[in-house]
Amino acid sequence: MRVLIVGCGYVGLPLGAQLVRQGHLVWGLRRTQQANSEMEAAGITPINADITQPKALAALPQQFDWVVHCVSASGGGAEEYRAVYFEGTRNLIQWLTERPPQKLVYTSSTSVYGQNDGNWVTEDSPAIPASKTGEILISTEQLLQDAAREERVPAVILRAAGIYGPGRGYWLKQFLRGEATIEGKGERWLNMIHRDDLGGAIVTALRGGTPGRIYNACDNEPVTQLTCFQWLAEKLGRELPPSAPEATGAGRKRGVTNKRISNRRLREELGYSFVYPTFREGFSAELNG
Repeated sequence: MRVLIVGCGYVGLPLGAQLVRQGHLVWGLRRTQQANSEMEAAGITPINADITQPKALAALPQQFDWVVHCVSASGGGAEEYRAVYFEGTRNLIQWLTERPPQKLVYTSSTSVYGQNDGNWVTEDSPAIPASKTGEILISTEQLLQDAAREERVPAVILRAAGIYGPGRGYWLKQFLRGEATIEGKGERWLNMIHRDDLGGAIVTALRGGTPGRIYNACDNEPVTQLTCFQWLAEKLGRELPPSAPEATGAGRKRGVTNKRISNRRLREELGYSFVYPTFREGFSAELNG
């Protein structure tokens, strides 16, 4: 397969390397040349273009069998989210419509679920975001679902939970730095996925995902904040973090929610089997690495 990875960064670069090892021809698109040498070392052909600029896309080759759309904003607020996600995706759809791939997989976020009652959430649950950035992600998903329904681009949506892995992982890093706190009674639910499993889920969706369909990409076990820190404290022989007032979401671009995300559709419809089925296996791998 000829594969284009749009946003060939933390998730896309190791995914591209994996696809190269499997015999696919892979191109990696990034806005700057900063990671070109890393892509080349992995066997990925670098492309430098800004998807927020339609003219930049028009100059690129178009004959791809699979497209992975896994861009990320660089920490900005709603304005950057709209440019990178909504406008960038709209430009990408327009560019691909002339020669659509066999499948496009887009990585969205479980932050689109604004539920705060601790209950289970599935792909059929209402997606009413708790933040403006979440609203932009929902609008972006709608662009892709429209494109799939109109048979312009066969897009599949993965809503990814909190991504962790080599060098990354909010809760693990906070604990290791001694900066973690237990919010209230620590009852808020956390939903996570290891970077390697997100890559695996993307490949599975490329092969078997239904265009227009949404799949939650999270591991098998949501965990409360307290349980997560208790496990880390026992694992590392440290004290539990101190208590702190419950988070309100102020200052957090995706808000604060409390829900348990179900990955049943990913496991049962697409047959994905996790390398790191819970945070325990994933955190252990990072701690031992």
